[in-house]
Amino acid sequence: MTNSTAQFLMTLEISDFSATPKYLQLANTIIDAVKNERLKKSEMLPSINESSAYLEISRDTVEKAYRYLKKHEIIASNPGKGYYVNKTDIQSKCKIALFLNKLSVHKKIVYDSFAKELGDFADLDLFVYNSDLSYLKNLLSNLTKTYDYYVLFPHFREGRDKAPDIIRRIPSDKLMLLGRFVDDVPGDFPAVYENYEQDIYLALEKASEVLSKYKMIKLVFPDHSDFPKAIIKGFYKFCQQYAFDHELVSELNKEKVVIGTCYINIIEDDLVKLLNKIQQKNLVIGKDIGVISYNETPLKKFILNGITTISTDFETMGRMAANLIKNNSKDRLEVPFNIKIRASI
Repeated sequence: MTNSTAQFLMTLEISDFSATPKYLQLANTIIDAVKNERLKKSEMLPSINESSAYLEISRDTVEKAYRYLKKHEIIASNPGKGYYVNKTDIQSKCKIALFLNKLSVHKKIVYDSFAKELGDFADLDLFVYNSDLSYLKNLLSNLTKTYDYYVLFPHFREGRDKAPDIIRRIPSDKLMLLGRFVDDVPGDFPAVYENYEQDIYLALEKASEVLSKYKMIKLVFPDHSDFPKAIIKGFYKFCQQYAFDHELVSELNKEKVVIGTCYINIIEDDLVKLLNKIQQKNLVIGKDIGVISYNETPLKKFILNGITTISTDFETMGRMAANLIKNNSKDRLEVPFNIKIRASI
């Protein structure tokens, strides 16, 4: 191994915290080195074995990274000699770190739409912090590189009062909030957010005539949910405005399903529990019992002839966020919210 190869190896870093595949992390690190002239044209790269041993990753991972770079003609290879830098005129891309509070079907819709709209404009690294504020703090402290944008879904199970202090660790000129706005974070930064209180109120208002056949409306909202409590406020406001009897259910396991009730379900796992309880009672969904599920997913239009959903337009959310970044905009935009009335009510 030459001295220059050894020196370059020392600059390589792979993060175990990132959800971005390790081969892509390695490829992006090499691209950055070329753009920053730490690697010159025709300069040899470390061998697959050298990179694998130093970074403690598999040979297959290194080989996949090199294949990716070779496909984009950034590197080339000489049989028996190895890989070398093929071109240095690489267009600079925006570097974005996206922090999801959790992996879910609807978050994948946002991610896919965001990534598709960005296209070749940006390199995107994905991190998942499981709605845990301490883990988010740890992720931010252990990032191995700097980014042009830090895009964050700020949903936390606990310690929400401390969230602004953690978010302030991100420079405000590089911050974007998605899904929820946090009032106590200073700075002029872009956001694409949901108006939780107003959204559920307006969605239920559109269904008020159909809902009138039910004696009771219940919102299933677990105590330790990472969903904003503004949803509860909007639910109460609607029920009081339209004179519906209503209750909040914090623990579905203890709930006794009664004819004439319409349930609004927040958590995906609770939807399965609720449908199971209804089935055990031999009740007919859409007649004896109503079911409304939060967050549209492709399967919900097929389950039981269609589950009614109230949902943010997640595809539009991802697209809006990408366009704010591409246009270097500081706008704060409210994302569309829809209700899809189906056979379940």
